[in-house]
Amino acid sequence: MRSWERAGGGLLGLGLGANGLFMLGAPFTWYEAVPGVVKTGAFNGHFVRDIGAAYLVCALALAAVAWRPHRAWPALLAAAGFLVLHAGVHLYDTVCGRSSLGDLARDLPGVFFPAMAASVLAWRAAGEA
Repeated sequence: MRSWERAGGGLLGLGLGANGLFMLGAPFTWYEAVPGVVKTGAFNGHFVRDIGAAYLVCALALAAVAWRPHRAWPALLAAAGFLVLHAGVHLYDTVCGRSSLGDLARDLPGVFFPAMAASVLAWRAAGEA
């Protein structure tokens, strides 16, 4: 992995980690603060914290790959798997009419970009291992 990929992965990990900690530490505030979340249904603190834990694990995987890419790439592969499946749920909801194309566009930076970036990083790291 190139140094810029490691740095980008580390920065993505910081963002995902901050989001995960926010979800774990202040789930109702997170629910109200993130655009569009309130449209997905009633607040469920347990569910928000569950997803926050998954984001925190993804962040730790990205940090591990930024630090030791040749050893930690399987963790990044698992993290990318979660992020891609999460993005797939958002896409599925749009295709089924549960959310709009505007919602999908709003989700690009926070849902789809992390999934794509982590997938590219995992693919590159796995190829070099």
